[in-house]
Amino acid sequence: MIFLKAFIVGGIICVIGQILIDKTALTPAKILTGFVVAGVILGAFNLYQPLVDFAQEGAAVPISGFGSLMAQGVRDALREDGALGILTGGLKIAAAGISAAIFFSLCAALVSKSRDK
Repeated sequence: MIFLKAFIVGGIICVIGQILIDKTALTPAKILTGFVVAGVILGAFNLYQPLVDFAQEGAAVPISGFGSLMAQGVRDALREDGALGILTGGLKIAAAGISAAIFFSLCAALVSKSRDK
C-alpha cells in the first residue's frame, strides 16, 4: 500500500510541475526554485513532515523534499549551535545528497559528448 501512496503523492507533485510548465510562462529553473522554496516554507512550519509520514519517499524524493530537509537542518542546527546554525544546518544535513549530485553530474559529463543546441 505504501507504494501506491508514494506513487500518487509523487505523481501529484510532478503533475503540478507539469501544469506550471504547460500553462504558465515560468521557466523550468523558476519552477524548480519555487518547489524548493515551497518545501522550505512548508518544512519550516512542520507542514511537510505529515506528507512525508504519509507517502514516505513519494514526498521526500521530489525537490520539495530537499527544501523541507534544508529547513529541518537549519532548525536542528539553530537549536544546537545557535545563530551559526542558520548558516551551517542546511548544508550539513543535505551534504550527502549534494555530494552525490555533484559526483553523478561529473560522471555524466565524462561519458557524454556536449554539443550546441
